Amino acid sequence: MKIALLSRNAKLYSSRRLIEAAEQRGHEIQVLDVLRCYMNITSKKPEIHYKGESLEGFDAVIPRIGASVTFYGTAVVRQFEMKGVYPLNESVAISRSRDKLRACQLLSRKGIGLPITGFANKPDDIQDLIKMVGGTPLVIKLLSGTQGIGVVLAETKKAAESVIEAFLGLNASVLVQEFIKEAGGSDIRCFVVGEKVVAAMKRQGQEGEFRSNIHRGGSAELITITAEERRTALKAANTMGLNVCGVDILRSARGPVVMEVNSSPGLEGIETATRKDIAGTIIQFIEKNAKQGKTRTKGGR
Repeated sequence: MKIALLSRNAKLYSSRRLIEAAEQRGHEIQVLDVLRCYMNITSKKPEIHYKGESLEGFDAVIPRIGASVTFYGTAVVRQFEMKGVYPLNESVAISRSRDKLRACQLLSRKGIGLPITGFANKPDDIQDLIKMVGGTPLVIKLLSGTQGIGVVLAETKKAAESVIEAFLGLNASVLVQEFIKEAGGSDIRCFVVGEKVVAAMKRQGQEGEFRSNIHRGGSAELITITAEERRTALKAANTMGLNVCGVDILRSARGPVVMEVNSSPGLEGIETATRKDIAGTIIQFIEKNAKQGKTRTKGGR
């Protein structure tokens, strides 16, 4: 097979492992900087060009698109879909998962456990918004934040009002969420490939830090998840329409609640913690499922 890997940095651990896994299984894989791809959008013969040449003959595309380039990156994935190339994750599914508000609404409609979440536009709604999510402490999230950036824990009502007012004053869109105290600064990353949770790890934030992101100094260890947590992760992945993703879950007093569904989950933490060949599992999934024109949405929105 000929596989395109959309990655802005071929030296990143996740990119290197996918390249190694593909080559070990006899496939040709080409790394493409998604921002250097450009498109000819025309009837019946859509094209993608890269460094002056038309990209042809690909059987599958693996999107590894950073949050800051979601709009352009999903447009490139969509163009591959228009050409009939099989996407590991479809453009519309990536767009769904990257929009935190949309993702929460979709998960809520399916009855999947979530922290109580509020969203508002005007400063005069703030007091009722705080009350709506159960009061303080609460978590305030920028819709555009990633890897724990733009996430604030407000421990008092006055602090919450000040932070929300500041964000809204800058025309920033924010979510206000219930703080799951019993999680103790930890979460569970369930790594989903196809219809299976192929690995899971517990991420623990540093002492005094409520965010468990490994990028922020958190640690990771192998964990055995419950049947309910497994069902929650699979249902969340299916709701987003993602074939491969990381589902981040908190253990709350009322059961598992989903914090995020990540369409480009990193491989280093999960492979190190579980000692599993996740990259190889992803390539095997592509081998079994990649067929010309096999996209559920046909590039639609």
